[in-house]
Amino acid sequence: MHDFSKPVSRRTFARGLALGFGGIAAAPALASDGFFGAQAEWTPRFDGDGRLRVPRALTPLLSPMTVQSTEMAITEYRRMAADGGWRDVPSAQTLRLGVRSPAVSALRQRLMYTGDLDAGAGASQIFDSFVEAGVRRFQTRHGLNATGIVANQTFAALNVPVQERLRQLELNLVRLRAFSGNLGHRHVTMNIPAAAIETVEGGQIVTHHTAGVGKIDRQSPVMQARALAVNFNPFWTVPASIIRRDLIPKMQQDPNYLTDNRIRIYTRSGQEIAPSAVNWNSMEATNYMFRQDPGGDVNSLGFVRIDIANPHGVYMHDTPAKGIFGDDYRFVSSGCVRVQNVRDFVNWLLKDNGGWDRDRIDEVIRSGQRLDVRLQPAVNVYWVYVTAWAADNLVQFRDDIYRRDGFSAGAVAAASTGAADDDLLPPLR
Repeated sequence: MHDFSKPVSRRTFARGLALGFGGIAAAPALASDGFFGAQAEWTPRFDGDGRLRVPRALTPLLSPMTVQSTEMAITEYRRMAADGGWRDVPSAQTLRLGVRSPAVSALRQRLMYTGDLDAGAGASQIFDSFVEAGVRRFQTRHGLNATGIVANQTFAALNVPVQERLRQLELNLVRLRAFSGNLGHRHVTMNIPAAAIETVEGGQIVTHHTAGVGKIDRQSPVMQARALAVNFNPFWTVPASIIRRDLIPKMQQDPNYLTDNRIRIYTRSGQEIAPSAVNWNSMEATNYMFRQDPGGDVNSLGFVRIDIANPHGVYMHDTPAKGIFGDDYRFVSSGCVRVQNVRDFVNWLLKDNGGWDRDRIDEVIRSGQRLDVRLQPAVNVYWVYVTAWAADNLVQFRDDIYRRDGFSAGAVAAASTGAADDDLLPPLR
């Protein structure tokens, strides 16, 4: 297995590309970890040829090694573009295990071109288990659920021209270079387009976390900040924007919504009033404060909130709606970031505080008592926007969900109309 703490030669990287963007031969040593490793709340599953599995990431996104690997990937993509690139895969029918179609031959050629399928896989029209494994590998590298089925989203990703993928890599190399300096011995990176978090210590990834990030019209900001404290069993004060855009419409639909979700109304003097005292057919509600009681089963922040110093008023937090972490479209919040396996995340944040092992964290959460713990020291946090990169001999792409790349490369958004539309507020019951 390659030592990723050492530079990768261009010859070695190019050979890795020829073998499938990442040395398929090396994959089995890490295959048991899956893509993000064992996860309590969601674990992706991979079947088929074990050589095609995408191993757990070893190299931090923001690192000189990722910059170097992305530079090498750009060289290879320029060569592919000069050769004319890959051909589109006909999308007239869904392709899955057992299907026989000329489109499967085109799919094989497309997957072999980028190394997601062994170069000797042939041109058969039958969608077999090897093609299925190659599709899953491709889907994982593009941030899609690894179903092994080629439908709208996967067709869209397959048929993005090589020239656009090259431009993505070139643009994102500039972004990566901006973070190639000293980011701190311990830091958190949250990549918005990937909706993914990694904790990094001493240049090594310690934990991975799937994330839920801001909707297209309520974007999570790109920022550099510091995590200051962990708030256990927090209250949630509803922001004014959510009162206007979400809470008032929900109350118009269901007058019991606030009561069912343990959200209380307070006047500016701190007096609690009943929901029936508010005219919900007006903007009167914006004159009050709305605060949700603690309790991970209902509270929109779940059991934990991570306080981050920033001018945008955003933070990271748990959520009772953990099902979103299994979705490939996780742009569902009002700008804050939901953290999968948040207890592991908090355990890492509190590592240097002393006395905060996993058992104590679980005990505080079970108690239901409010408790704020300041991080000693504060931890650097980077929210970044990277849609293409190469690391661990793998080239990764994500949809330009906020359209910041300046061109039309995008697969997920093409089929995102059916995506989840939940928010920080609990859904109507």
